[in-house]
Amino acid sequence: MGIESLLIALLIGAIAGWLAGQIVSGFGYGLLGNIVIGIVGAFIAGAILPRIGFGLGGGILAAIVHATIGAVILLFVIKLVKRA
Repeated sequence: MGIESLLIALLIGAIAGWLAGQIVSGFGYGLLGNIVIGIVGAFIAGAILPRIGFGLGGGILAAIVHATIGAVILLFVIKLVKRA
């Protein structure tokens, strides 16, 4: 993985984490928190979305939407676990 790919992955993770934080909680989790949430969300979406037949195609915008969906799922599950 080149430095450009790593920077793009971090940028997509940061944007997706921030968007998911805005959707679920109404605030972000700081730069590092947003990156972690976005990257973990991308892995979650990569595991779940193809199984239900949901595909967005390629490109950075599709990657951001994909990671945001996974991050929203992650934050929702964390919220449920915290309540229990």
